[in-house]
Amino acid sequence: MAKATVHPNHQLISSEDVEGTNVYGPDSKEIGEVDHLLIDKVSGRVAYAVISFGGFLGLAHSHYPVPWSALKYDTNLDGYVTGITDQQLKDAPAFSDDAWGDRALESAVHKHYGAPYYWELGVRG
Repeated sequence: MAKATVHPNHQLISSEDVEGTNVYGPDSKEIGEVDHLLIDKVSGRVAYAVISFGGFLGLAHSHYPVPWSALKYDTNLDGYVTGITDQQLKDAPAFSDDAWGDRALESAVHKHYGAPYYWELGVRG
């Protein structure tokens, strides 16, 4: 994980530091890393972490938008843990850059991973 930004309150993290953070499966085995975040402009909530899975030297890897609520930070692993299985990734709804804004597709992604809809969580205050 990048260590570019240090905050006095360790509850905060820069989005710059989240990118590249390892993601682990329920067995604590590394399954990928955070490529980037997608943030809802209106509510300010992180909606998705786009996770890079698989590949070698950047070849033949896949990016999947995973609902942010499906990831939990683990201080012992210094990374995010998810209950998402390999099979769930293989069966994940197809998603492309032009799919953003298609609420039906976003709903399918959240249902697939069993995560609450970020747009129903309200505005953070």
